[in-house]
Amino acid sequence: MRATARAPAAGTVLNALATGHGSAFAIDEYVRATVDLDGSGDVTGTVADAPDADTTLIETCVETVAHEHDRDVGGHVRTKTAVPMAGGLKSSSAAANATVLATLDALDAEMSREEACRLGVRAAREAGVTVTGAFDDASASMLGGVTVTDNTSDELLAREEPTWHVAVFTPDERAYSADADVNRCERIAGTAELVEELALDARYGEAMTVNGFAYCSALGFDTEPMLAALPDARGVSLSGTGPSYVAIGTREQMERTREAWRTYEGTTWLTTTQTAGAQRR
Repeated sequence: MRATARAPAAGTVLNALATGHGSAFAIDEYVRATVDLDGSGDVTGTVADAPDADTTLIETCVETVAHEHDRDVGGHVRTKTAVPMAGGLKSSSAAANATVLATLDALDAEMSREEACRLGVRAAREAGVTVTGAFDDASASMLGGVTVTDNTSDELLAREEPTWHVAVFTPDERAYSADADVNRCERIAGTAELVEELALDARYGEAMTVNGFAYCSALGFDTEPMLAALPDARGVSLSGTGPSYVAIGTREQMERTREAWRTYEGTTWLTTTQTAGAQRR
């Protein structure tokens, strides 16, 4: 009863903290999960190369899937990724998606990817690792492409499959979503509503940029990396609650953005959007 799955990380178009509506896009970097089930009744977890990492989320995902299918199981789940944790690149959503799919496979159980995504979101809420429920991040990771969602009802409002080149800059510090100042974010609700209108009109680059400047202000992040990416980038934003920044455009534009971002302390890399979503392996 062993199974593996992988799910892509994602970048932000619209942060859902202000209004409960959000938008994100999958990128071609992954979290992988391996689930071994037994009859012990206890679930344990580990994160490769991070022995002190909190494994509550992935353990809760296994338990949630088993409970949904009326199975009393135990076992072990192990995740592995090159995506920085607490970097704003949706590593928690990707870990949840990969764990849910691997657990379903180990149980020989079937479920649509949207339903599986909602199970992972439920587990994330129970584990206390998300403020909004992160259905925007989770849906982009599970389904691929770019999604727009209502996180208050876990409703998928729109989905498209753009083919963008993506630049990512991750400073050395970390920022945990659960620690974000929601009250400050709610003050920019009017701006967030404008960003949602732009996203629903498929004006994703403009949406990202407005979102980025607004949330950098609300969350206390530097706007200099955003300014450095403009005007080359089609769009640029703080990703999630930071500290990473993501930009989209052509390959040539993103290469120039990467060079601009290399002047800052941290890690800068290029990738692309991912449209296939999470996959059982």
